[in-house]
Amino acid sequence: MGSKTEPYFPLAGYSQDGWSKDGRATATCFCGAVQLSFPTEKPGLVDTFICNCTDCRKLTASMFASNFTIDDNYLIHERGQENLTTYGQSKTIGTGNTMTNYFCSTCGSLMYRRGTGFPGKSILRIGTVDDFNLHETKLKPRIEQYVKDRVAWFHGGEGVKQVQGYYYAKV
Repeated sequence: MGSKTEPYFPLAGYSQDGWSKDGRATATCFCGAVQLSFPTEKPGLVDTFICNCTDCRKLTASMFASNFTIDDNYLIHERGQENLTTYGQSKTIGTGNTMTNYFCSTCGSLMYRRGTGFPGKSILRIGTVDDFNLHETKLKPRIEQYVKDRVAWFHGGEGVKQVQGYYYAKV
């Protein structure tokens, strides 16, 4: 894989036109119909985190979600915004906020979430980011939330702040 300082774009999904340069990068759905670009640094990059909440577990069909928050003023839909389908609800969200999920209507990839508890921000999934080196560098999770719901075999990572419930850094 080489140096973590150089972009790394392995074969992952159908689209192979992702990029990472000048403090910005792309996130693309599995089929390539939807592509976003976002900042990899503050102020547009708000925070990075792992979530073990029961909603994230069900929504991702995994035991946790790895996420990063972007200020919407810096988020660009490069293509496919019209291909996004939404689903929102507040019944199971621990905070009582309404969370709306934005999925690619072709392949079903969850591209981001928006919630009433953090207006003007979007939560993207680290796994959709095209430059895999960013997963371990600029987008490495800083916080692990809902530790109380974490499965026993998962350990959030060295140097990751752990909180029992919801954590939102006010920027």
